[in-house]
Amino acid sequence: MVYFIGAGPGDPELITVKGKRRIEEADIIIYAGSLVNPQVFAGARPEARIYNSASMTLSQVVSIMEQGEKEGKSTARIHTGDPSLYGAVREQMAELERLGIGYEVIPGVSSFLAAAASMKREYTLPGVSQTVILTRMEGRTPVPEKERIEKLAGHGASMVIFLSVGRIEELCTRLQKGGYRPDTPAAVVYKASWTEEKIVRGTLADVAEKVIKAGIEKTALVAVGEFLGDSFELSRLYDEGFSHGYRQAMPDGGAELI
Repeated sequence: MVYFIGAGPGDPELITVKGKRRIEEADIIIYAGSLVNPQVFAGARPEARIYNSASMTLSQVVSIMEQGEKEGKSTARIHTGDPSLYGAVREQMAELERLGIGYEVIPGVSSFLAAAASMKREYTLPGVSQTVILTRMEGRTPVPEKERIEKLAGHGASMVIFLSVGRIEELCTRLQKGGYRPDTPAAVVYKASWTEEKIVRGTLADVAEKVIKAGIEKTALVAVGEFLGDSFELSRLYDEGFSHGYRQAMPDGGAELI
């Protein structure tokens, strides 16, 4: 059996209980060495075979999984954050299906969630934005024309841009071209939840200069939107004058629990 495990954003305590257990039980561990914190598999069995996939090809990774299956061993394939986001996991699943090898996916805490926690912000603020766009700029991996940064920026939603901080000046220019104002709040979170985490705050007009000055070129998220500001409406969830299935609003503005 192969287990695709989301290792979380970096802090070894942000892996799920299930993911940690599968790693500790695994006979074979394959991890994305350039991104996964090695402390995540510090509790691996002494006899476990450990492979760093940073310099490996897809066929080499699958070959190790296939050999493990023939030997009746369990394999923990560790991905950073959650495997479903920019994890190149679907192609591995397809190969395992072709070979008739069973697998399970164990979700993890994505770096965009860790970034929000570090910034102490909420992406979906009433009266500000109820939509979060997770995207990236085109690079070696192309982006569909309808998903170009300029077109997504037109929504004015909370946006988190992966794999693009190395072109921060171009990114900020294109976001403004698409519709965000120059004074729109922006932040860059480098290695969210790691001990070396850095947060650079600013606006689309000046954050690029600050990021370049900080020497941040990779392993960082760019967050953009009014959710980073301080103006928002209060939620109806706890509004004294709003009724829902668990609370009945009272004429005097108070609330009665149901």
